[in-house]
Amino acid sequence: MSLKKDKFNSFDKKYMRFAINLAKNQNGLTGTNPSVGCVIVKNKKIISYGVTNLNGRPHAETIALNKNKNKNSGSSIYLTLEPCSHYGKTPPCTKTIIKTKVKNVYYSIEDPDLKCFGKSKKILKSKNITTKSGLLRNKVKKLYKNYDYIKKNKLPYVVGKLACSSNLFILKNNKFITNEHSRKVGHLLRYKYQGILTSYKTINRDNPKLNCRIKGLENFSPVKLIIDKNLKINMDSYIVKNSTKYNTVIFHNSKNKKKLNNLKYYKINLVYLDINKYGYINFKKIFSKIYDMGVHNLLIESGKTLTNNILNEKLFNEFYLFKSSKNINNKNAINVENINKNLDKFFKYNKKINTYLDKDSLIHYY
Repeated sequence: MSLKKDKFNSFDKKYMRFAINLAKNQNGLTGTNPSVGCVIVKNKKIISYGVTNLNGRPHAETIALNKNKNKNSGSSIYLTLEPCSHYGKTPPCTKTIIKTKVKNVYYSIEDPDLKCFGKSKKILKSKNITTKSGLLRNKVKKLYKNYDYIKKNKLPYVVGKLACSSNLFILKNNKFITNEHSRKVGHLLRYKYQGILTSYKTINRDNPKLNCRIKGLENFSPVKLIIDKNLKINMDSYIVKNSTKYNTVIFHNSKNKKKLNNLKYYKINLVYLDINKYGYINFKKIFSKIYDMGVHNLLIESGKTLTNNILNEKLFNEFYLFKSSKNINNKNAINVENINKNLDKFFKYNKKINTYLDKDSLIHYY
């Protein structure tokens, strides 16, 4: 049993829990930046708080410190993540903290970004600001699991989603298998991820919209990313006809000038892919390109082939399997029993999530 004295008191922990809840609320919505919670305290009273803005800027510290500019002197600031100490698109948060004469800085974990990692504490201490790290570290590490993976691997955090019948079949032609409750949860996943990846086969078979259709959250629809080696996508599909502002990307290996020009007309971003002599697509290279585009949280909604290929490459970080309460006995149905087996094989843990889906079920693999 450890007898090491805890350097943080109950008040510190209370304020950090508040900061964690702030960060959780914005998690997945802050672009390439992590969602950070910030709480400012003076005389044991919260005088301000903030969370990283949508798309990543302004940072939480800037928002919180600007709310009560004249009251920050001598205050304590609680942060879920080490404050940034480098110049990027905005000045470093350490500079703002120093300028506003904050007395104490408490943060939970170091920023895995090497531009910041471990540097802030030295900078702040050099200005006689008491700086401590490690407050509720284990809780916050879970919060930044995705961000930590992304920074260390320079790849997006990849989550898969599939809906099937209770006897493990999926339908063609975009016919619903699961109920409306399950579909709403699926749209919540789309709302939380920056990009959604599928194949041209899914586009041609189901003609999906791949957007978030929850009222009020439509603007959070993900960038649409499609693997289409030979540009076989249906030009009359919803995705092609409704591509605007280059929010659709097709990865291809085609030199069909006519098709390329037609797709460019619809403002589709075309990314050429190198493939080997066997026609093999390197999914890790695709994910690397997606990362470079600024899509760091990626949802994959596709059919049997693409899902199995990515499973076999062990490139899923998590997976959500929706199961309908109904059986399917249809000659147009596709059996996905092997996907179910591979999920059990490749993931260490799984749990059934209680999301009030009526008779449907949702299993989370991680």
